[in-house]
Amino acid sequence: MYNREYTPDFITHLKENEIFVFGSNLAGAHAGGAARIAVLQFGAIMGQGTGLQGQCYAIPTMQGGVETIQPYVDEFIDFASDHGEYKFLVTRIGCGIAGFATEEIAPLFSRALDIPNIILPQDFVEAIDK
Repeated sequence: MYNREYTPDFITHLKENEIFVFGSNLAGAHAGGAARIAVLQFGAIMGQGTGLQGQCYAIPTMQGGVETIQPYVDEFIDFASDHGEYKFLVTRIGCGIAGFATEEIAPLFSRALDIPNIILPQDFVEAIDK
């Protein structure tokens, strides 16, 4: 059961051990939405579309349907599980520029509910719990 904090709607700063998790594209063209914030504020690297970079973690969401996002979410969850020294603040990946609904993306994170260092948006948790 998820009975802890939720990702804030707007993240403007991070503590030293916090990682900003955002939706990206495979080319790493972080030009808009949370990806742009990741570049401007948290060290995301233009040209790197996946994984840890600066104080960020990129999950590609622009390459096709939800089924193409799942492997990257699974990779992220495994990575976060192995790195308990960090707190991962997951933004509403895929629900902005990529155009997916919360109900489509949230279930991809169902395994994350039991991982204490992965913080999810409240609407993701509510969608998973339905």
